[in-house]
Amino acid sequence: MKKFSTAVLCFAFAAASLSLVATSVQAAPARCEFLANAPDSHLVVKGDTLWDISGKFLQHPWCWPQVWDMNRDQIRNPHWIYPGQIVYFDRINGRLRLGKPMGDMSTDRVSPRIRIEGLGQEAIPAIPSNVIEPFLSQPLIIEENELQGTPRIVATQEGHVFLGKNDKAYVRGDLKADTSFQVFRPGLPLKDPETGKIIGYEAAYLGSVKLVQADKSGGNSAHVFTVVTAKEEMGVGDRLLPVPPAPILNYVPHPPEQPVNARIVSIYGGVTHAGQNQIVTINRGGSSGIDIGTVLQLSRSGAVIIDKTEGKKEKIKLPDSDYGTLFVFRVFQNISYALIMQVSDSVQIGDVAKSPE
Repeated sequence: MKKFSTAVLCFAFAAASLSLVATSVQAAPARCEFLANAPDSHLVVKGDTLWDISGKFLQHPWCWPQVWDMNRDQIRNPHWIYPGQIVYFDRINGRLRLGKPMGDMSTDRVSPRIRIEGLGQEAIPAIPSNVIEPFLSQPLIIEENELQGTPRIVATQEGHVFLGKNDKAYVRGDLKADTSFQVFRPGLPLKDPETGKIIGYEAAYLGSVKLVQADKSGGNSAHVFTVVTAKEEMGVGDRLLPVPPAPILNYVPHPPEQPVNARIVSIYGGVTHAGQNQIVTINRGGSSGIDIGTVLQLSRSGAVIIDKTEGKKEKIKLPDSDYGTLFVFRVFQNISYALIMQVSDSVQIGDVAKSPE
């Protein structure tokens, strides 16, 4: 994950936006129809998300980029909506527009607009950021042997079998000039529900440590670390990875650019069923065209039954049932993390996650 400051990103996008010709997108497809009881406007308040606001106007909240008066390049970039602004429903043109409050009823041509001041700190997020934040900076999906050769804990503070907050940890390995690390323990393999092959490993995140004293003996001793945070007990053999840069928390929902037919690989926490705002992994990633913001439709295969109603036994398959939406927020090569946005049934391992229809 690359390092970008929010200020630089906002400035770059604002500059790019000024050079773009404001071309409107085509009329929203049928799947992006407005609700029959959609309001005329919505005052943005703190705690809103773009998904929530869109759900007040649209049958499918993820469709909101298609009904803003924005061109394709602008839709793909982060953008900001702030508390106090007003979202208007332009019923004549079938568009949502960001208006100007304080008695000014005119609307912006390009909506939502960019605001550089404040660096976007008060902007509302696309989805509930507090749910996914722990998964943004912790590289939980690793390839086979990825942790080999990384710094490892070789001893704990005297009298301690496991380490907790403020305890000392003794570490060997090349720190590569880093001082802040996250601690992981190799986890169980993740198997593709379709092929049965191992497609990755979900490492257990244990906490974070900070360098107190570096080994100056040339590798014949150990570095001294202090445990900063402890989600779980850590001990000898656990591995260290540098703390990654803070990610940008705004995402634009969009359908995948190529057809996707994925499966639920696991539900975070080791459970077998999940509901809204829980995290799942799917067996598709960057190699399959998945990127951050991809929206997928949850579906369950219809059961195969024996029809005996006509006096004879005939095997038939019942129709598949669509029951919810996934929002991909972190992508690896063959696996992605996704947030369950809304469901009418419980999510189960092996369920289908496909391109929205």
